[in-house]
Amino acid sequence: MLLIAIDEEGNIHRAAETLAMSQPAASKLLKDLEEMMGVPLFERLPRGMRPTWYGETMIRHARIALSSLGEAGAEIEALKGGWSGSVAIGAIAGPAMTLLPPALARITDQHPDLRVSLLVESSDVLLERLEQNRIDFLVGRLFERHDKRHLHYQALAEEEVCAIARPGHPLLSVQEPGLAELAAARWIVPPEGSVLRHRFELMFRSAGLQPPRQVVATAALMFLTKMLHESDYLAVVPVDVARHYAQFGMVRIVPVELSCRMDSFGIITRTDWLLSPGARNVLEAMQATAAEVYG
Repeated sequence: MLLIAIDEEGNIHRAAETLAMSQPAASKLLKDLEEMMGVPLFERLPRGMRPTWYGETMIRHARIALSSLGEAGAEIEALKGGWSGSVAIGAIAGPAMTLLPPALARITDQHPDLRVSLLVESSDVLLERLEQNRIDFLVGRLFERHDKRHLHYQALAEEEVCAIARPGHPLLSVQEPGLAELAAARWIVPPEGSVLRHRFELMFRSAGLQPPRQVVATAALMFLTKMLHESDYLAVVPVDVARHYAQFGMVRIVPVELSCRMDSFGIITRTDWLLSPGARNVLEAMQATAAEVYG
């Protein structure tokens, strides 16, 4: 707990206050641990402390240890009170729209006392949360750059993308908009560094065109739909997301096929981590629902 507190606070005095202990006691505890390990765990800086490589390793394992203890307590409580407990899962936007609602409805019917929390984020963020044991498993993508050790990937489906606009957008009156017209439009796009952003820009460059210059970069769907409603921007989103908002009349799908497709996504679990009974139940419900949704 002390290692994590120093990492989060960046200062042993504030870390000690967080843990309701004196600073001398915290300093001695850290010194004893460093002597026992035989390596410095933190750099002492003029205005705080920063973990060394050794410290980062210890902090990561400390988080896992605390999470494991928390899971043990939660499982004991679940056994005492019946089939209950807490499960945290993550998903990227597309399957969060199509897979998660029926899957969670199924698990709620089967185990009404099971508490499930959902984080909708990019695959990079979700994989980091999985490594930190902040979620039990996720529905997302694995790319070449990701460390696949201790990960199991079960492919579910490929994800297509499309362009959306507000109802009444001038481009919707064009029967088959070309890339040149799309390049001249204003766009809401994923943030820099994302795979879809790269492939979206590459789509124009491959056709000898400059990518759109007037862009707003965001992954926030609530902002995206509001911005579309207020302006003549277009947005590039997964087809499942587009269909969801189009179903309620909030957006229209632009009649143009985009070549910037995304890779397949799937269920990602850790092979070095034992899922709780509740998490296994949610995983099984997810797999059963995925077979129905994606065939």
